[in-house]
Amino acid sequence: MPRFGAHMSISGGLHLALERGHSIGCESIQIFTRNQTRWASKKRTPEELEQYRQTLSETGIAPVVAHAIYLINLASPDEPVRTKSEAAFEEELARCHEAGIPYLVMHPGSHKDTGLEQGIARIARGINRAYASHPEFVPSEKNGVMCLLENTAGQGSTIGRSFVELAQIAEQIDEPSAIGFCFDTAHGLAAGYELRTVEGYEATWAQFDELLGIEKLHCFHLNDSKFDLRQRRDRHQHIGEGFLGLEAFRMLVNDPRFIDLPMLLETPKSADLREDVENLRKLKGLLA
Repeated sequence: MPRFGAHMSISGGLHLALERGHSIGCESIQIFTRNQTRWASKKRTPEELEQYRQTLSETGIAPVVAHAIYLINLASPDEPVRTKSEAAFEEELARCHEAGIPYLVMHPGSHKDTGLEQGIARIARGINRAYASHPEFVPSEKNGVMCLLENTAGQGSTIGRSFVELAQIAEQIDEPSAIGFCFDTAHGLAAGYELRTVEGYEATWAQFDELLGIEKLHCFHLNDSKFDLRQRRDRHQHIGEGFLGLEAFRMLVNDPRFIDLPMLLETPKSADLREDVENLRKLKGLLA
């Protein structure tokens, strides 16, 4: 069975994200390791990290997936922004490594109308620099942090709307084991991948396997979409209430290729997490 879960707040401490997820039956969770809207971050204490590790052991949640802050844009043509982004990306990897978090999801970035080829080259260069500077971050059997590039809806000059674009980034990565992929269902539909019919579903994953390798897929973001096929808008909706509908998720959660992968909600929620509870109920109800 997939490892169902959701994005959880780290307000009050990393360990509380685990407790929040565990309280609603999450088997995996996604977190930010820091405030997602600021460049600056607060250093964590040894006590905070130890409490996190203890709670991780107690809850059995695995894997924990981190999401990089939204400010990072390795594709930016603006040198000061790109310099800040590269430093923040390196710090994100360090914070994951420090906590033993194996995956860091990141949006590839936006070339800001300066050209796709140039933007892709900048992304690869930024990733290569981080791992070259810190060989300990390169994933191995025991540790390391894999950067999971997330597919995008294709709005504006964002990169990653197609498997071709993601493959072009991967081709320029010096350490192939350093990167994998996270597939967002809402982004996929909005970018043009038909997931609602058997034919479209199979064609999508055949293309993914051909260009990226199905074994490089390590995480799903399960979001319904407020926008239909090829509308290139990124707006998440609750499971079964958007243009994807329940059948797309039924095929996904029962696909034997994705057994044991984390499937994480990023849908709107209230403080009491009741929407997450309902969305998780729907997903588990689709299991054969």
